[in-house]
Amino acid sequence: MFIQTETRDDGRTIGFFPGRAVLDQGRKRFADAEAASASPLAQRIFAVDGVESVTLDGDSIVVSRTSSADWVSMKPAVLGAIMQHFTSGDPVLVEAPEVSDAPEAAPADSLEDEADPEVRAKLIDLITTRIRPAVTQSGGEIEYKWVRDGILYLHLAGAGLQMKAGIENMLRHYLPEIQAVRDWRESLPKPGLGTDRGQAIARFLDERINPSVASHGGHIALVDVQDDRVFIRLEGGCHGCGMADVTLKQGVEVEIKRAFPDISAVLDVTDHASGNNPYYQA
Repeated sequence: MFIQTETRDDGRTIGFFPGRAVLDQGRKRFADAEAASASPLAQRIFAVDGVESVTLDGDSIVVSRTSSADWVSMKPAVLGAIMQHFTSGDPVLVEAPEVSDAPEAAPADSLEDEADPEVRAKLIDLITTRIRPAVTQSGGEIEYKWVRDGILYLHLAGAGLQMKAGIENMLRHYLPEIQAVRDWRESLPKPGLGTDRGQAIARFLDERINPSVASHGGHIALVDVQDDRVFIRLEGGCHGCGMADVTLKQGVEVEIKRAFPDISAVLDVTDHASGNNPYYQA
């Protein structure tokens, strides 16, 4: 069995092409070994030390390593795991609840797609043929969700979040009826943002924090305020940056706590190492 490989731009991700179908349709991403219980193939790959995530596609298996791991020792082991799977006769997927980064239940009204069928078809075609190849090549994810009030909501992960501005510019060029592009999680209810304290923290970020962060190409977005916790998202140049945790803990969190003493924790909804979103999974 000959398996071709392709190293992605980030150096931490390799695509493995076994020369046969992996999934009949769709795409499955497993963020850890526990999530991979639905896939014997992914379980075998996670048995290799240093594997961070596994994504199964139509004809490929995309594997990302942790920052401390080394492909020199990992790559032969991953190749062996893939070969072992395809010679075992085991299925790629078994019957199990679908693995997703989405919350267990999103508000029903968030699922209504207001896009005109012709506009929807054009959007999906542009995303599939022009945008997704670049996003996946960089180790990211993108998926059409819905259109509400002229805003296109997408599932974005990894490099997809970093490329959001470029994606928006392209889609708005071809389809002027699209006013903005947002990650679909932006549509989820965030009651804390409507409170006086939530609005005060939002102003503080815009006036005190973001001007400094913007000088480095980054942006801090306020996601929600729950009790004594503030949830933010590091965007732009901050997303995936090796100094993201330092920026959060030694900079943003200190400033917010100083201005709002009742806040006990400032949490980033994106785990920059694995791409998980613990806030949205809660």
